[in-house]
Amino acid sequence: MVDIVSSEAGIPRPDHPLNQTGGAKWFLPAFGVIVLAGVIYVAYALSQDLAIAKTVPWILLGIALLIALGFEFVNGFHDTANAVATVIYTRSLPAEFAVMWSGVFNFLGVLTSSGAVAFGILSLLPVELILQVGSSSGFAMVFALLVAAILWNLGTWFLGLPASSSHTMVGSIIGVGLANQFMAPAGSATSGVDWSQATNVGTTLLVSPIIGFFAAAILLYAMKLLVRNPALYEAPKGSTPPPWWIRALLIFTCTGVSFAHGSNDGQKGMGLIMLILIGVVPTAYALNRTPDINYLEAYKSASVSVEQALGKYVKPGITVPDAKVAVQDAVRTRTWNDQTTVALQTYIHNTTASLQPYASIEKVPTDLVGNARNDIYLIGEALKLIDKKKVLPMEAADLKAATDYHKAVDNATKFIPLWVKIAVALALGLGTMVGWKRIVVTVGEKIGKSHLTYGQGAAAELVAMVTIGMADRLGLPVSTTHVLSSGVAGTMAANGSGLQWSTVRNLLLAWVLTLPCSIALAFVLFIIFRQVF
Repeated sequence: MVDIVSSEAGIPRPDHPLNQTGGAKWFLPAFGVIVLAGVIYVAYALSQDLAIAKTVPWILLGIALLIALGFEFVNGFHDTANAVATVIYTRSLPAEFAVMWSGVFNFLGVLTSSGAVAFGILSLLPVELILQVGSSSGFAMVFALLVAAILWNLGTWFLGLPASSSHTMVGSIIGVGLANQFMAPAGSATSGVDWSQATNVGTTLLVSPIIGFFAAAILLYAMKLLVRNPALYEAPKGSTPPPWWIRALLIFTCTGVSFAHGSNDGQKGMGLIMLILIGVVPTAYALNRTPDINYLEAYKSASVSVEQALGKYVKPGITVPDAKVAVQDAVRTRTWNDQTTVALQTYIHNTTASLQPYASIEKVPTDLVGNARNDIYLIGEALKLIDKKKVLPMEAADLKAATDYHKAVDNATKFIPLWVKIAVALALGLGTMVGWKRIVVTVGEKIGKSHLTYGQGAAAELVAMVTIGMADRLGLPVSTTHVLSSGVAGTMAANGSGLQWSTVRNLLLAWVLTLPCSIALAFVLFIIFRQVF
């Protein structure tokens, strides 16, 4: 490890926390074996999936996957500080070992994630771009938002600013949506950003750091009342580690934040990779080919139930010339009328009829897969208006039929193969072990005016772990960076340590600029890539 220059004295500090060595020489070789095994499995699983594809544009697929995994790699080293800064600066773990430990639990967090956050983020995208992901517009969309997110993350990392990867990704998606609407011909039925969903995500990202600040401050106050040990609220003396119980708590919270970060942030890359796979090789990935053997029969049964339920709300004499167009209009405008009910019932009937001859997803011809996926996905978006927006008042039993069918639709179109999870886990885990020092120094030294104490580290990490874990359960994207950084700031305020306002100002500036800058980057890149593809 290189000597780190103290932010206060301006001279090398050989006893600086970042200069502690861990002595875990076995760790990197062991993780190297895991990486090698993971790469072999990913290559094997991908080759097996692509065996059913008629043609595979290998160069385009390779570039797209490389950029998507590159985003997760950058996300890893950009956000490492959120988990390890407190255990390093309280000398609970040596710096090198802390980073490797965090990398492993980021890896495990990705592997055990549900996928809810991945598809929650993707729901911000215009529906027609998702339905046309294999077109030039779809490729431009994926490349624009990924490149924009990578560029902004690298820029803020270079400056040592713990900006939010979640904010960056949301901004990039909004930029693509706005550019798609901007480039649409006048009078065309092109949707832009789903502002209701964007508002929900934006509210979550805005509220989470406020929760982090005040919750960490309150927790530190409570600790001072309940645990009256002055040593816990003073700067560490020399290189002495904290008492065993506080050290165990700090290591536990570091582990929890790393795991939660992998589980939450890793899903963003998964969702984008699935968009890439659906667009490049739809015959292999458009529909979920891995559910149980009776899945398609259960889907057909659910579709019959919801078709009957919708029939109760169809008014006599209503006809619709083109059911699909009517459903598309409802999804685009997020409105409902009498024609929409008839159209959705007809559309569900026609889609199910096209799948009726086949006993399982495996039996569905590859030529039919892409269209079937788009039809089912569009039905799911329409059903979302019923069971989420309540645009069609239904009795409880009928609403349950719609909800059950919506779950079947999601199972068919919103899935993540195991190899995708492993690939993202490897990228995020490896990224965690690279380039982490810049932001660790900012979080550990430059937010408060004094050294981070044991109690402050425990309070900030515990709040971050719980907040991110709850958000992951609810399928909400939160900023690990914002929650942890604001938690550290809250403990500094509660401890009377004071804040370095120059750093706080820079952090706030980065947070404020992240959305507009990533929106602008993605907007411009989408227009450029539309000319390329």
